[in-house]
Amino acid sequence: MDMQTHGSIGNAIHNYKEGMGTFTKKMPELAELFNAYTEKCFQEGHLSQKEKQLIALGISLYSQDEYCIIYHVKGCIDQGATEAEILEAIGVTAAFGGGAVMSQAVTLVQEAMTEFTSIQQ
Repeated sequence: MDMQTHGSIGNAIHNYKEGMGTFTKKMPELAELFNAYTEKCFQEGHLSQKEKQLIALGISLYSQDEYCIIYHVKGCIDQGATEAEILEAIGVTAAFGGGAVMSQAVTLVQEAMTEFTSIQQ
């Protein structure tokens, strides 16, 4: 997934990739296994890749993991999720996570969607 962006969203992606690169150098076997496992989890199956990204976005919001929120907003968009589908997934997540989920949704998710969709145009 190519995530070259500008601003704070781009910086967050850069920081994550840089940190993962450092971790991979120090713990190559663990990083390889982790990456292989997550790639397998996100392959098309009974659920589409888009559905899996929407689920992952919801979990990221609920757990307040800002790096994963950004990553899975991008994943949702890359898999063809519409703004309405992303917002509906946020609504379901907010039903469980309340204000903490909503605060991330109206700030970080909106910023990431704006940045990632402007790159694709």
